[in-house]
Amino acid sequence: MNKVKNANYWIEKGKQMTAERQRRIDRTKQWKFDTIATHGLYDLTEALNSNNGSIMEPVYMSPAQAYHDSGEMEAALAYQMPTWCYSRIANPSTFFLEETTALLEAYQSGVEASCVATSSGMSAIRTATDPFLVKDDSLPPPNFVASAKVYGGSFQQFWIRRRKEQGIEVRWVTNPLDLNEWESKIDEGTRFVYGEFPSNPSVALFDIEKVAEIAHAHTIPLIVDSTCASPALTRPLEFGADIVVQSASKVLSASGTSIVGLLTARKNIVSKIGTDEMKANFAIWAKLWPYRDNGPALHPMAAIMTLNDMRSLRMRIAQMSNTAIKVSEYLASHPKVGRVYYPGLENYEAYNLAKKYMKLVDGTENMFGYMLLAEINEKNDGDTANTRRFYDNLDMIWRATDLGRVKTVATLNAISTHQQQGEEGRKLASIKPNAVRIAVGIEHADDIIADLEKALSTVK
Repeated sequence: MNKVKNANYWIEKGKQMTAERQRRIDRTKQWKFDTIATHGLYDLTEALNSNNGSIMEPVYMSPAQAYHDSGEMEAALAYQMPTWCYSRIANPSTFFLEETTALLEAYQSGVEASCVATSSGMSAIRTATDPFLVKDDSLPPPNFVASAKVYGGSFQQFWIRRRKEQGIEVRWVTNPLDLNEWESKIDEGTRFVYGEFPSNPSVALFDIEKVAEIAHAHTIPLIVDSTCASPALTRPLEFGADIVVQSASKVLSASGTSIVGLLTARKNIVSKIGTDEMKANFAIWAKLWPYRDNGPALHPMAAIMTLNDMRSLRMRIAQMSNTAIKVSEYLASHPKVGRVYYPGLENYEAYNLAKKYMKLVDGTENMFGYMLLAEINEKNDGDTANTRRFYDNLDMIWRATDLGRVKTVATLNAISTHQQQGEEGRKLASIKPNAVRIAVGIEHADDIIADLEKALSTVK
């Protein structure tokens, strides 16, 4: 029978495990983006010591961890040593994804970051924002400032769940390019600032660096949804953002097999609310406390499937961006298309801002992502006959609400992703009924354009 060890032994063991993990982090940080995406922290030593030599990260389907003795259990459940204990809190498979994501989001920025994976992008947003909206009698009632140009689900979470159901005020920034508007919305009760870069589906941008400076001057964090850029193009932590959320269901896991959310936070975030522990390591604090209690855990199979897709992220983003600019230029010159919104077009309102923030990682070349918005010409404002005719005659391009896939997908956002927020909400987000969001995949540009041309030929 093995000799039982007390908790102090396991606490010291935990310190050694933490030091070894930090050693691997420091080593991995020296690699290039593609190498980090391919390996993460999973290496030969861990494979041989823990996973029977498996070259690829295993899927741990078991919900709970066994312990050597009561001492290890005591230390682990007091969070005094690394543990996965129960998959509602953590799991080795989700660790692999989280560790890699944190390294990619902080890539070559000098920022120390950590990550928690969630069951969806929406649960990542909830996990990122909940801790700042708690009761604090030393402050006025909470409010938060957010760009109005956000995904429909985010709008619903902020406007319905927060404002109408909980009475927490959301203050919309209608023009995210206007720094004065951001500043004017903030007061003593403001708990955080939130924006999408670029926004879904209007492809709106904002100056991350400048808005972060405004937020920090008021001792509040900037939270950025960077789903439609990904760390292969834009890493908001590098420019001062405190927390980045991703719907990894999109381009990070472009094969379209999983629903996944990711929350990555820099160490020592700026906040006037919360404990020192929360500010020091927000993502890990969130995982060990509110995440544990609220239960938005990710299934381990989804974690590994997402991790496998992420290995080719930079290469996919390059191809999708190269194709998207060709598609945008084609549509912008078509007589049956009114206006095209794409950050890579020189007439795009925030083109210079796009050039500042959107560059393919490990290079100097600007690339502008896979998503664009096209407005189909209608005979009268508010009509949708031509738009629906165009949309219904797409053949190769998929009619769906998805985006970031290896397959090109088109969406009518006014009747899908932004239907529930109503006319007022769509106006705030600048979503017109004749707008079609096109998320370009990895098909050949000629084939995508041919399908668009065929569908446009039916427009009257």
